[in-house]
Order: sequence, then C-alpha cells, then structure tokens
Amino acid sequence: MFLSMFFCCVFVNAQEGQKSELQQRAETEDAKNNIANARSLFIRAFDDYTGKGQIKLGVECGTRATALYYKENNYKEGFELLRRVDQAISVEEKKNGTNMPALHYLVTKERLQMYIKMRSTARAMEQINTMESQVKAANDDNLMSDLLYNKAIYHYTFGQTSQGDAVFKEMAAKLTAQKEYDKIDEIYQTLIANGKKSNNANLVAQTYNNYMVWKDSSNAMKLADETGILKNKIVENEAIIAEKDSSLSSRQLIIVGLLVLAGALTAALVIGAIVLLRYILLTRKQKKAIKLSEDNNALKAKFISNISAQLDPTLGKLDRRVPEVQALLDFSQHIQTLSLLENMPETILELEDVQVNQFCEEMVNEIRNKVKPEVEITVNAPKMSAKIHREYLSHILRHLLNNAAEYTPTAGHIWLDYKKRGAHLQQFVVTDTGCGIPEERMEDVFKPFLEIRDLCVGDGLGLPICKEMAKKMDGDLEIDAKYIKGARFVLTLHV
Repeated sequence: MFLSMFFCCVFVNAQEGQKSELQQRAETEDAKNNIANARSLFIRAFDDYTGKGQIKLGVECGTRATALYYKENNYKEGFELLRRVDQAISVEEKKNGTNMPALHYLVTKERLQMYIKMRSTARAMEQINTMESQVKAANDDNLMSDLLYNKAIYHYTFGQTSQGDAVFKEMAAKLTAQKEYDKIDEIYQTLIANGKKSNNANLVAQTYNNYMVWKDSSNAMKLADETGILKNKIVENEAIIAEKDSSLSSRQLIIVGLLVLAGALTAALVIGAIVLLRYILLTRKQKKAIKLSEDNNALKAKFISNISAQLDPTLGKLDRRVPEVQALLDFSQHIQTLSLLENMPETILELEDVQVNQFCEEMVNEIRNKVKPEVEITVNAPKMSAKIHREYLSHILRHLLNNAAEYTPTAGHIWLDYKKRGAHLQQFVVTDTGCGIPEERMEDVFKPFLEIRDLCVGDGLGLPICKEMAKKMDGDLEIDAKYIKGARFVLTLHV
C-alpha cells in the first residue's frame, strides 16, 4: 500500500493550499491507530474540502477513510464512500469543464484493494482495466508505474506468477532505464513483505529469487555507472591539467593564490587562538561564578535551617490554637522544606509498588469531609500497580486536592485521574470546577515570595514546594491552560 502511494505522491501533494486542521487531526489519530476516530475525521475533512472546491485534498481524505473501512472489513461502507468521492470529482469536472482521470484513478485503485482483499478475481480485474483507461487518459508516467505495480500485486495475489513476473519485469526495466535502483529495491522488499503478510509462500519464494538475481545485476550496473562517472572525472581533470600546464602565468597565479591563502589561514589561526583563549578565560569565570552561586545557595540553606532551628523552640512554646501562631509555624516549616528541596543534590529516589486505584482512593478520602455540600468526587484510576515515591507524591496530591476542596463551590465536581502515557511515563491529574486561575497568574503560582501575603490565608509556598518535589521525582507539575471550567493540575512523572 505504501509503495503504491509512493508512485502517486505527485497527485497527493499537488494540493490547493495547506492541510486543514481536520486532516491534521485525522492523520494524528491514524498514527495512533485510533481507526474509528481517524476515519470519522477523514470523512469530515472530505466533506469540508469538497464543499470548498478543494477536490484533490478531498479525494486524498476520502480514499484514506475508505482504507480504514476495509481495514476492519467494512466493505459496504467503503464502497459507498468511494461512490461519493467519484460523484464529487464528477461535480468538479462539470463545474470546471475539465476531466480529472488521475483523481478517478486513485478512487478506482482503492476499489481494487478491496476486491483483492475480498479475493474477488473478476471484479478486481475490472478495476485493473478501468485503471488502464484512466492512466491512458491522464498520460502520466508516475501513474503508469503505479499501475504496473498494482497489476503485479494482482497477479501474484491470485497465483498468476508468470503474468506477475512479466508485469514486474516491465516496471523494473522502466525504473532501471531511469537509474532509480533504490525504488526497485523498495518494490521487491514490499512484495516480499506482502507475501509474508498474506502467508503466500510462493509469492515470497519467487519474489526473493527474482530479487537476488536483480540485486546482482543492479550492483554491476551501479558499478558501471560509478566507473563511468570516475572516467569522466579523470578526463575532465586531465583537460584541466593540460590547460593549466599550457600557461606559465596560470601556474604563477596559483602559487600566488596559495601564498595568499596560507597567509589568510595563518591570520585565521591567530584570531582563532585569541578567541579560544578568551573563551577559556570566560568559561573559567563562569565556572567560578556558578560555584560561588552554589556555595551561596548552600550557605543560604544552612542559614535558613539554623534560623528555623532557633525559632522552632520559641515558636513551639506559643499557643498553636492562635491562628497567627499556627500560620507562623507553618511558614517556618515551609521555608525550611523549600530550601532543602532547592539545594538537595541530584539523587535517585527509592520507589515502591502501589495499587494505583487504592492509592488514589486513599488520597481523596482525606478530603471528603472538607468539601462543600453536594460536591461530587470521582476517581478514574485503573486497578494496576505502579512505581511511585510515596512521600513526595502523597504530599503533592494532598495539597492539590485540599486546594480543590477549598475552591470548588457547592454542587461542584472534583476528579483525580491516573493516566499511563507510556512504558516509562505516567500522569496524575487533579481537576475541579472552582473559580480557576487567571491566565496571567499561571506561571507565577509556582514562584515563591512574589508578593507579601497574610500568612493566615496562606504563605504561597505550597505549589512551589510541590513543583520542586515533582522535579526531584524526575517529573514536572503544570497547569492545563486549555481547561477553562475551573483548575486542572497535571503531574507528569518519568519512571
């Protein structure tokens, strides 16, 4: 299928403008093997393009949607869609007063693919005959090569080995004459792959034997081509040398040019040495500055730790029931935690296996008595195990869920989702229907000490601490700016 599309790429790419958003989304879903979504988007793109008169792009999307139909053996829907595509081409032909056999060819080729898959020999042959008429009308070499390829596939598929060999040799001879050896090699590889896929041992054996024979001959042809090129270069160089030798002035100019070049190279080397020396000196200064910064951060962390150690006994004697005292104690603890995280050396944290669904349920249970009336809490987590750092992950989710509980109004909704994005990538997502975060403040919420705040209503260090913990787990904590019905925090972890 891929190789057949290769020969017709000139028609697929000769589009009226760029691909639409619908087509780009369809191709993305197709790459993910989401067949139903991709097919639906390709059909929508087909309708959109044909409605705008962009028939070539429309045909591309229509045929790609058809391929996704018969990939799941939905032949009736595939034939119906191709009928619509043919009608759209006919409408455009009447409108412009021109024939478009190349586009009809692409539609007929998809019918051929379906009949081959359905093992309908006679109907498949009808499509081959129609394609021959369309290629003749289009008078295009690329379509002719594509037709030969599809005829070879047809013959090999239905056990007509001798006919397939004849067609294939015609195509190979055509490409060989054009010295397109790589295309022939790719065709052989595709035929062998198709034979293996369809469990056609005869096709695989016959094609492989032909391939080995052609490979030997192609190597000889390539060698002859390369030898001819080298001979031509030798002749050209000999002519140049003879021309140079015929004039003493030419040799003198060459010598002068070489001397000038040598002088220029010498000057360039001197300048390069100076630039390199300055770069080395600058690098040393930067290293000293970095080390000084690291030393200052270490001293800052030690200073904060000492200050906290000295303040804690005194603050501990105060009445924690007083809101201001408790806020001050929390602030002291938060500063110390943030400082330790920022200056912690890079280490690999120990992970443990947990049941994701059970872990998430335990986290949301902590806030059930904190939410406002009629607030619904939903956990979307599979019953599977995952490796996590329990202390840091629990701290982050606890903080995000507490914030969600605080800002979600009556009859609102809170979600905790777990998503496995790959073998070594996982996400925890906390979503609420609260007041949300203004777009202009989304980057600042993770930065500490940006504003003077009343400690009784929060010190603003919760999210910066969570951000640092996420980094220590080789991950990141971000706000989903596209979600506008509240707030959504996405914690991405690399395992």
